[in-house]
Amino acid sequence: MTRIQQARPSDVPTLLPLVADYWSFEGISEFEQERVATQLIRLLSNPDLGAGWIAIVDGIAVGYLLAVHVFSLEYLGLTAEVDEFFVSSSQRGSGIGAELLKNAESEFIRRGCTTISLQLSRSNNSARKFYHSLGYTERSGYELLDKVLGNC
Repeated sequence: MTRIQQARPSDVPTLLPLVADYWSFEGISEFEQERVATQLIRLLSNPDLGAGWIAIVDGIAVGYLLAVHVFSLEYLGLTAEVDEFFVSSSQRGSGIGAELLKNAESEFIRRGCTTISLQLSRSNNSARKFYHSLGYTERSGYELLDKVLGNC
């Protein structure tokens, strides 16, 4: 049986192995458990920053979703951005990802968010198909650029 629950700071030890798996899957380097834990606690302790959810199957955490708030004048208010979203490979295709996303969307609607967005690796075609099936589309004419500031 699958249970989706909103993540709390006390869930950080449960989340950390999933975050490490996600970072490895995405090729994100320099996973430092203490620094990641500190920022997870910060996010999950402050609803103004965003929220997180965990998927539990038979008592084992198998997926998570973290989303943050962003204010956008263009979208006339608070928006949500999915920052990290991961389901263990053994559980993909079981509906867990859709349930995590549904929970996040419902909560951000409740909080008054006007849109939800996410970043996707250009080579992750299975995730693209999944997001399209749930109504997500590319924003025509735009691409994401970023720059690291300071010592993050």
